[in-house]
Amino acid sequence: MEIVLFIKGLILGFLIAAPVGPMGLLCIRRTLAQGLLSGCFSGLGTATADALYGCIAAFSLTAIATLVLEQQFYLRLFGGVFLLYLGYTAFTAAPGEPTAKPGDKRLLTTYISAFFLTLTNPLTIMSFAAVFAGLGLGEAGGNYQAAGVLVLGVFIGSMLWWLALSSLVVLLRSRFDHKRLAWINRLAGIIIAGFGLVSLIASLS
Repeated sequence: MEIVLFIKGLILGFLIAAPVGPMGLLCIRRTLAQGLLSGCFSGLGTATADALYGCIAAFSLTAIATLVLEQQFYLRLFGGVFLLYLGYTAFTAAPGEPTAKPGDKRLLTTYISAFFLTLTNPLTIMSFAAVFAGLGLGEAGGNYQAAGVLVLGVFIGSMLWWLALSSLVVLLRSRFDHKRLAWINRLAGIIIAGFGLVSLIASLS
């Protein structure tokens, strides 16, 4: 039973992380600019936030979920502003050789920024709750051990996606010259800022 839940959580975590949204673009840009470790730590921050929201859904922590959803305005507002800032920095960044060994402080900042940026989408809780119910995983909510196994699967599945994405970007990086990397920065900056603008509009509507 627990092995089945783990596999389902693994698949779910991978599939939820896979669509390339603002976090995917951020991971790609950081990998191109700073190397594999930076991309992996961005993914680790996102996977941690996914696991946290998955934990709230799996353990049926209704009070916490309600509190988070009540703060949607502020979370989306913060996330929108932060995405606009990241879009601007990406657009104006000069491409260069990725840092072979980013410093500990930079990696910690990379992790924390990805974690909190992912948390600014509180509807992720509703997504997990809906998918858990649709897959017949609701029974895990009354069993802490089963719920823990499910959330662990979600975390590992999400992390597998980010590791695969970062590794693929590293493999393909040699095909891009300085000029192409500059255009990638600009395009990523515009798209990330666009996500931020959408988040701001949603928070004010």
